Amino acid sequence: MGPIDKEAVQTVLNEFENQDLYLHLETTNGAYAAHRQESQLAVCAYIRNGRIRYHRGVVSGDGPFRVGLKMDQGWVYAEGLTDYEVDAEGRLLMAGHDREGRLAVALELSRTPFRI
Repeated sequence: MGPIDKEAVQTVLNEFENQDLYLHLETTNGAYAAHRQESQLAVCAYIRNGRIRYHRGVVSGDGPFRVGLKMDQGWVYAEGLTDYEVDAEGRLLMAGHDREGRLAVALELSRTPFRI
């Protein structure tokens, strides 16, 4: 993964519009929070291989970035994204890492299911 190139990510989002896709979306401050400060709540949200079809994908911000996917019945979005790649399988993989390099958010789109 490398730093998000806003134009490159937007190009891929445009290519994926109006297709049945598989979504991986994950946010976490994970065990980092509870381990360092017992009073801090550890939080996480996770979905893998959720089916999605969007008609508008938008990358916004100057970094960290926000990516929103507009569907007929609402939005899916992730904020705090810093890095991306399009892998050999054509999947768009995006992640947001904190100052210490730990994963805070991931948003991934694929035409085929992600391995479980």
